[in-house]
Amino acid sequence: MAIAAVITKGDVTIKGFDIDQMDAFFNRLRETGANFELTKDGVRFFKQPKSFKAIKKLDTRTYPGFPTDLQAPFGVLLTQCDGISKIFETLFEDRLSYLFELEKMGARIEVYNPHQALVVGPANLKGATVTSYDLRAGAAMVLAGLIASGETEVVNINYIDRGYERLDEKLRKLGADIRRAE
Repeated sequence: MAIAAVITKGDVTIKGFDIDQMDAFFNRLRETGANFELTKDGVRFFKQPKSFKAIKKLDTRTYPGFPTDLQAPFGVLLTQCDGISKIFETLFEDRLSYLFELEKMGARIEVYNPHQALVVGPANLKGATVTSYDLRAGAAMVLAGLIASGETEVVNINYIDRGYERLDEKLRKLGADIRRAE
């Protein structure tokens, strides 16, 4: 929800998680220029800048490094950053497959190999039919759909349902125009 709040430029407070475990994530958000304040029991996202700044390198690491599970959602944010950002997935193969789906939506991306990619932003994402290849990629596609013009259809959502309970309902409560198609 944190990245959703940032990319949609919402005013959202998230409570009930240990912010001390998220230093690498918050440091990367700061690099983009995202506005947020940490509290004792959560974080508030507010008043986002007109444009976000590209980051030199988003590289996944084991704790306390940047979490690989947030790499795909953060990749969507990078499509909205002004300039060139590099992604280095150091832990797993095939975690960059979602980038090809973002390209369908108009993102400018160069995938060099299964571990490295370049994202050029900002991109005006457009709605498209995209595939959820895994839990993280599915979350990224939903996030991209939130900021894309037109309608986005995410197929193969069984991964999303396994990892994010009632994601569509939660996003609707925050004002998203999202629905399940039968």
